[in-house]
Amino acid sequence: MAAFAHGFPFDPAYGHTREELLRVPAPAPPADFGAFWRSAYEAARQVDTAPEVGAPVEERDGVRIHEVSYLSVGGVRLGGFLALPTEGPAAHGFVIAHGYGGRDHAGPDVPLPLPRSAALLPAVRGMSSGSLIPGIPSDSAAHVLHGIASRDSYVIGECVADLWCAASALHELVPALGPLGLLGESFGGGLGALALPWDDRFAAAQLTVPTFGNHPLRLTLPCTGSGESVRAHHREHPEVTAVLRYFDAATAASLIRVPTLVAPALFDPAVPPPGQFAVYNALPPGSPEPHVLSAGHFEHAGTEKERRLLTEACARFFAEHLA
Repeated sequence: MAAFAHGFPFDPAYGHTREELLRVPAPAPPADFGAFWRSAYEAARQVDTAPEVGAPVEERDGVRIHEVSYLSVGGVRLGGFLALPTEGPAAHGFVIAHGYGGRDHAGPDVPLPLPRSAALLPAVRGMSSGSLIPGIPSDSAAHVLHGIASRDSYVIGECVADLWCAASALHELVPALGPLGLLGESFGGGLGALALPWDDRFAAAQLTVPTFGNHPLRLTLPCTGSGESVRAHHREHPEVTAVLRYFDAATAASLIRVPTLVAPALFDPAVPPPGQFAVYNALPPGSPEPHVLSAGHFEHAGTEKERRLLTEACARFFAEHLA
């Protein structure tokens, strides 16, 4: 087990060895899991995203970064950033989902995994200044509960649709792009796993410390992330388990059919590692081996080295599966 000195009132490794983590299963889907998500995807594909690109705000690492906005389901206009090559046409395209900190800049998601790439980096609804929506809380503890009483109103489903609409907007802005790559970390990793099975525009994906994996298990594990808010809500509203079954990233991962590189952590106070590994474990046979991190959501002496090695692994992965 990963061992770090910490001040948390619980064990962020949750007593699991790597071997035990590699055996954490995914929950079985509800009978209409596929029908629910295919209907949501079809609705998102009907949206005219009407993207609008602003003036460049930054240029670095071979791309020019613009503010961008686009329409998503429900007629909401969302913000984000568009990265375009500084020289020549884009040969590759990416949608890059953010964590529960939101997105007010392109940040460490640039440089992109491959040179000569374009990317849309959306801020999903309710998160960050460009995507604030009246009635949707912007802090993660409240955001993750918004609409949770019903699968049809739960904000997580709408956030997944925001990624699908981001792909539509990117293809409209850069029509020459072929199949896309999808990247997501933490909150964005969970959204990515939920989005991938239904959208054949994505040819490969990389998910880092993904959340929303194996909700029945997550509800038993204390944490410092949004899962703790869901745990507290569940104690007062146990019926919410029926809704969460439709938003389980591990359940969805069992239906992913494109190469997906998962980077789960052995120690993580915000997103319990058993849930992260459940996402990886659910992938079909022949999927890439996991890129295991010693810790997630936790700074330690080896953090920078691990980030660099993951960046290099991500570049190799997309060079093989997207180039």
